[in-house]
Amino acid sequence: MSKIKTAFFCQACGYESAKWTGKCPSCNSWNTFVEEKIQKDISPRHYDWRDSKEAHVAKTKIVQLSAVEGAEERRILTPDAELNRVLGGGIVEGSLVLVGGEPGIGKSTLFLQNALALKGIKILYVSGEESEQQIKMRADRLNILNDDFYLLTETSTQEIFQEIKKLQPNLVIVDSIQTLHSPMIDSAPGSVSQVRETTAELQRFAKESQVPVFIIGHITKDGAIAGPKVLEHMVDTVLQFEGDQHYAYRILRTIKNRFGSTAELGIYEMTGNGLRQVSNPSEILISQREDQLSGIAIAATIEGLRPMLIEVQALVTQSVYGTPQRTATGFDLRRLQLLLAVLEKRGGFHFGVKDVFLNIAGGIRVEDPSIDLAVLCSLLSSYEDIPLSNHVCFAGEVGLSGEIRAVNRIEQRIAEAEKLGFEKIFISKYHKKGLNLSKFKIEIVPVGRVEEVYQLLF
Repeated sequence: MSKIKTAFFCQACGYESAKWTGKCPSCNSWNTFVEEKIQKDISPRHYDWRDSKEAHVAKTKIVQLSAVEGAEERRILTPDAELNRVLGGGIVEGSLVLVGGEPGIGKSTLFLQNALALKGIKILYVSGEESEQQIKMRADRLNILNDDFYLLTETSTQEIFQEIKKLQPNLVIVDSIQTLHSPMIDSAPGSVSQVRETTAELQRFAKESQVPVFIIGHITKDGAIAGPKVLEHMVDTVLQFEGDQHYAYRILRTIKNRFGSTAELGIYEMTGNGLRQVSNPSEILISQREDQLSGIAIAATIEGLRPMLIEVQALVTQSVYGTPQRTATGFDLRRLQLLLAVLEKRGGFHFGVKDVFLNIAGGIRVEDPSIDLAVLCSLLSSYEDIPLSNHVCFAGEVGLSGEIRAVNRIEQRIAEAEKLGFEKIFISKYHKKGLNLSKFKIEIVPVGRVEEVYQLLF
């Protein structure tokens, strides 16, 4: 006999409660509890992805850590170098990867394109949102043929695992997790309990079969992946596919990765024939302009393992209204206010009566502190209305006392600036101890304080 149980779940964090509560004790959100029916089946699960002769319960035992043999994760290399980099060197067998992003940003296109390009392995694409004809139309636009690519338009996990047992695929892609429903839970697809249960079933399948599974998920209006937060804890890797729909460029960013770095970044360009990999992002992130304009500075930054040169644009104008405006796109607004306070205190510049607007070109978001020096120089350039040279770039963190602090992996930044034809780079003077200047042809200008930078540039 099945026992029917009712519980209340917080739609923000997934917290479970026996009764309705106005405020969630876990995330402190108000009026987020929704009643859901949970069906507890005390009999064994009535479906299994394996053949019945192979189905068995593994006996666990205590092992000594020193007795465990270490081994490299076996990975599937895709033709997409950007995806390989973001995943830490390829798709790990048996891994569960969650991909989130805004509607229409290109999540389905990215993974359909990569699945079609993978040759020699059997791929199952499970779609709960689109029909077979819609996916076929998108595949025709991509113009990639693959006889080992199989489609399944189904939302019941019981039916999906029955088909997986027949096909025995080497890679499974689910689009999207919010459309799946499990017969073990008596609630609507997309609810907290359904998302948690269907993900747990896919996780068991991935770990037991060593077949990698990609899960595409929706995001909320706040930008977080929809569903309980436990969803991100369950999976091995969380990827965020982001970008402005008005720009052609998309960014695949790692938020969590148990098999690699969490600071990696992949850049794509959306075209009529799918997503194109951008192998040299510095060229697209620096606008090609003929005239020298004030308020523009080039920053030598690093995302993950790749150095990039990006353009920082600033506009400083006289404030018309009583309260000066501060607007930043692609940069932390609180960090901008900190840099303005440093310029006001240490440099004597009166930014308190000015409107300040800052933009990182290309629609990307940068969190590397080495961009501070370029932001500061673009602000000064716009303040004085004096353009900076097109052949100068900057790499340095600015401290609260106005000092220019050293940043990591400076040699890679200098080498990238030299490769792209820059003639001069401003860095912190504290790099001089361990830096071999003789191997670089680019002129390196060490600076120690904000005042020195101003005197050298203006």
